[in-house]
Amino acid sequence: MEPNRLTATEAARAIAAGRLSPADLMEACLARAASREPAVNAFVHLDPAQARRGAAKARPGPLHGIPFGVKDVLDTADMPTGYGSPIWAGWRPRGDSAAVAAARAAGAVIMGKTVTTEFATRHPGATANPHNLAHTPGGSSSGSAAAVADFMLPLAFGTQTAGSIVRPAAYCGVVGYKPTYGALHRAGMKVMSESLDTIGVMARSVADCALAMAAMTGRTLGDPEAKPGRAPRLGLTLGQEPGKAAPETVALLRRVADQARKAGAEVVDFTLPPELLKAAETHPALMNMETAQSLAWELNEARAQLSPVLLDRMDWARSQPMAAFREARLAQSAAKLCFARATEGLDALLTPSAPGEAPEGLGWTGDATFNLLWTTLWGPNVTVPAGTGPKGLPLGVQLVGRIGEDAAVLGWARWLQAAMG
Repeated sequence: MEPNRLTATEAARAIAAGRLSPADLMEACLARAASREPAVNAFVHLDPAQARRGAAKARPGPLHGIPFGVKDVLDTADMPTGYGSPIWAGWRPRGDSAAVAAARAAGAVIMGKTVTTEFATRHPGATANPHNLAHTPGGSSSGSAAAVADFMLPLAFGTQTAGSIVRPAAYCGVVGYKPTYGALHRAGMKVMSESLDTIGVMARSVADCALAMAAMTGRTLGDPEAKPGRAPRLGLTLGQEPGKAAPETVALLRRVADQARKAGAEVVDFTLPPELLKAAETHPALMNMETAQSLAWELNEARAQLSPVLLDRMDWARSQPMAAFREARLAQSAAKLCFARATEGLDALLTPSAPGEAPEGLGWTGDATFNLLWTTLWGPNVTVPAGTGPKGLPLGVQLVGRIGEDAAVLGWARWLQAAMG
């Protein structure tokens, strides 16, 4: 197998055993990027010479020599950080973000900066879906999802405010892991929504996500490949807007639920309590009003360089009464408490990762309906590939867990993959 097609876990084992060098792994990844990047456009900054130097001096650690992509809303001291906006083009931070520093300390090699939508919001970059270049890879972690899916690198950072890790991972057919809120420190990130933004990872296996997060945080996330002593009890839901699920998504969820039952799981219908519906309803106000606070300088001093779609949302947010903001924050707090009670006795919720396949065209990155509520609740969300849709593009399903139960949710995600065959 070509080294760039190894998962991070496989590559780490090969490097530790002396069967593979960080230099050879990086060369394979760079060769893949050279052949595919002109079409996919996953990177906003990729300097092969710099990547080679990084591989040559990679630190020892659990991620020793593993190429890592960095979404361009996270600061890097040795690479430009533009936040997906012309306002910040060419900006070179003095230091790394906390997440990037943690990855380097664990031995990872930062290969390059991946494309993000404008400030990780709506206006898309140039990245295409590697499975079909006429379709979006999703957003806002567009480049990270595409680069991992297209075997340019095994690991990449994403960030999520509504659905920016889970949805593009599902659209591109990889694993996306949004951990419990705050698992990775956001210092050095261009934070948009103080109450929602969460840093996570994308990879080609659940084990890779656990490896990366454990290496960067020092937390024990277990071994998702270990067979659990029992089958899970899962709650089944189409979320707060079931009508937005495409027919293939409804059929997919039913099929996966049946496969889980055949493997021994108990799968029960889960009805969203009013508190969760309220949190989903007020998510746009919370997200956009906090984003308008974050972008105060850009809105006041560089308005002409913001996209029309972002300006529309920011002007709307600034026109809202502060009572709407307080209501959204209270709804979030109430929903987090409610979710813990409502899911007692369940190991996780099983729900779609996206409405359907990746939409055609690069002008829209898709609908976050099936993600925004779970992001609001602060617990872990994991999407795993679960088949293809009518156009042959990937579909995913996600597991949603309670705050702090990351190890369990990762383990059940891997169990579910095995159940799906």
